[in-house]
Amino acid sequence: MKPVTRCAWAKNALAIQYHDEEWGVPVHDDRTLFEFLILEGAQAGLSWDTILKKCAHYRIVFDNFDPVRVARYTPRKVERLLADPGIVRNRLKVESAIKNANVFLAVQKEAGSFDAYIWQFVGGRTRQNTWRTLQEIPARTVQSDAMSKDLKKRGFSFVGSTICYAFMQATGMVNDHTTDCFRYAEVEALSP
Repeated sequence: MKPVTRCAWAKNALAIQYHDEEWGVPVHDDRTLFEFLILEGAQAGLSWDTILKKCAHYRIVFDNFDPVRVARYTPRKVERLLADPGIVRNRLKVESAIKNANVFLAVQKEAGSFDAYIWQFVGGRTRQNTWRTLQEIPARTVQSDAMSKDLKKRGFSFVGSTICYAFMQATGMVNDHTTDCFRYAEVEALSP
């Protein structure tokens, strides 16, 4: 039996599961898009492995990333979150999640859904890249620059261009599986 070839970054059990099941799959569910937006911001300056280890706990303490509930978090809730070792205990990141939830809800109201708003940055379709190696994959693109600029203008935080590009990769706005990876063709087939 031929060994499975994956993107080179998927090196441990959690990363392999995430890579094989979630990463790069086109997401059009607003709650899931909100989750990725918050988790990508929480990851800033840390490894994605750190977030993968904490992801299940994040879902519990952040009310399954329900933006309506997160938008109502009080200073008391913030203090409880900051005392919780199961998440990244950074005040700016925790407060950003609440602020971003409020802006997220405003964007939903304006655009009809966050999905409709966010996918406009790739013309509503997954961009199919053809990278052969991890070294070829950019940290940011013209599209992530535009997304970052617009999100910041609306009041979002922890949405720099590099974070936005990681969000685009995770949510299938771009297919950045390397072409030798078994998921490349699978994700390509999922894209409209």
